[in-house]
Amino acid sequence: MKPGFRLFLLGASLTALGACASVPVTEPAPVAPVAEAAPAPVPEKSAHDRLFDLFKASDEASLKRNPISAIFRGDMRYADRLGDNISDEYYAAEKAAAEGDLEALHAIPRDQLDETDQLAYDTFEFTTKDTLRGYQPDILNLTKVRPLNHFYGIQTFYPTFASGKGGAPFNTLTDYENNLKRHKDFVVYVDRAIGRFKEGEAAGVVETKLTVRNMIEQLDTQLKQKPEDSPYFGPVKEFPDAIGAADRERLTREYRAAISDEIYPALTRLRDFLRDEYLGNAREGVGLMYMKGGDHLYRYLLQSTTTLPMTPEEIHDLGLKEVARINSEFDKIRQQVGFRGNLHQFFDHMRTAKQFQPKSRESLTEDYYRIGKAVDAYIPQYFATVPKTALVIKPYDPFREKFEAGGSYEQGTPDGSRPGTFYFNAYDLPSRSTWGETTLFLHEGAPGHHFQISLAQENEALPAFMRFGGNTAYVEGWALYAETLGYDMGFYKDPYQRFGTLNDEMLRAMRLVVDSGIHAKGWTRDQAIKYMLDNSGMGRTDATAEVERYIAIPSQATAYKVGSLTIQRLRDKAKAELGDKFDIREFHAQVLNTGALPLQILEQKIDRWIAAKKAS
Repeated sequence: MKPGFRLFLLGASLTALGACASVPVTEPAPVAPVAEAAPAPVPEKSAHDRLFDLFKASDEASLKRNPISAIFRGDMRYADRLGDNISDEYYAAEKAAAEGDLEALHAIPRDQLDETDQLAYDTFEFTTKDTLRGYQPDILNLTKVRPLNHFYGIQTFYPTFASGKGGAPFNTLTDYENNLKRHKDFVVYVDRAIGRFKEGEAAGVVETKLTVRNMIEQLDTQLKQKPEDSPYFGPVKEFPDAIGAADRERLTREYRAAISDEIYPALTRLRDFLRDEYLGNAREGVGLMYMKGGDHLYRYLLQSTTTLPMTPEEIHDLGLKEVARINSEFDKIRQQVGFRGNLHQFFDHMRTAKQFQPKSRESLTEDYYRIGKAVDAYIPQYFATVPKTALVIKPYDPFREKFEAGGSYEQGTPDGSRPGTFYFNAYDLPSRSTWGETTLFLHEGAPGHHFQISLAQENEALPAFMRFGGNTAYVEGWALYAETLGYDMGFYKDPYQRFGTLNDEMLRAMRLVVDSGIHAKGWTRDQAIKYMLDNSGMGRTDATAEVERYIAIPSQATAYKVGSLTIQRLRDKAKAELGDKFDIREFHAQVLNTGALPLQILEQKIDRWIAAKKAS
């Protein structure tokens, strides 16, 4: 009831009483007692409401356990903590949460949900089951004792995150104070990581000597920097106007002390432990097959990464077939440009010819901005919806570039206040090739990762786990599929640009062969590098970084090609079945508008869309 309407009724009652004031007063008649009314029954919540209540509660609890995830989403409620995703208590809490979520989900009648809600139900179930599998003792005992490597580790993530140029905001005094508090958590994390490595030593589950040496070099590089030159000091070099002079002076002093007295000593302890103790006990064989329990772990990782029941043998065979097919396309280009040598000589020419080498970091940056503008002009023809979040382009920071891939993407915030970032690698410029720039931008920038991640997290109609979650096969599969749109947009009519996209496609095909070769067939590092150089125009620097990445994070690299082939197959299927009813923009919307789906669930969705379009 509106307040004004309530006041109107009250006034009317008083007027009525006033009108009756002249009526003689009589003894009121006896009134029978009125039974107290029973409270109205609370209507049972619908299956939809119960489902989304579960999603909301699960997400809220997860954010409390994982404050960094909240910060990346622009949620600062827990920003004074880094989180502790390395302790036994954390693992137990994550396992209990997954078990509770599944129990609550299965209490909701799926048959009472509409088609969209059933999609969310199935995705949540699939993802939660996969998460829970990772916390079972047979898997967790093989992963928790290897908490860091040179590719995925807090020792490389945190410097950028806390630098004033990463995911953590530095707009207010509270932001600066929170960062100091997170520094203390970082020190605790580093010391606990040392403890985990020691557990692994005792159990015989250890990292490779290669990854350990790379971590030692990373730490040496950081520790050689003066505190004032380190990324950790970055925030106090550029204060916002809102912070006054007294606070600036105090914070500068406290940041310098935190680096010198807390962060650097912790990193030194980690470096010294890895160098003086752990390296001697690390394993020589780079593949998981050489680690205790490694075969079992690798099979689990492949299925978790690809979201499909694929074996190492199937992955390897698929890769060999794709490599052969793409090599035949390479040879067509070799003949088209009139190169007289064989294919291997053509690869050498493409990776060493000075005409394809960037002249400077600045010229490389200018190239990517030019490509971005060219892509933007074609986007309306292929996408009905584009992200609100802006995209910025910049090179990796020098302290991390040597061990990074050719490029990567860091998401922005859902409200667009922090843009998405496409990072490119300017390390060892002669090893970079201009013919690879277009396809890299399409993958990491637009319409690859930037579109997929931004459109999902900007869609407030989705539950949070679909806005912000995902799986590698979908996320990387979409980005690799996005590279192929360069054909439709006309970017690959030039044979050298076509060589570039084939080279990137070949990279993902070779990953199937090399990743499974390393972890299931016993390939060596040098054997894997040679295979990649023999079958592509990659430079040795890139090939080395790629192989050492597969060694550090088994299975991750296999998802690209598996996901891309699935999306391309679904597009071809839709086009064949729908004929004139097929609209590429509508297909892309169907793929993108519900977040990163497991591939089996994505296929079911596209099949339903095709059937509905045919019936319309």
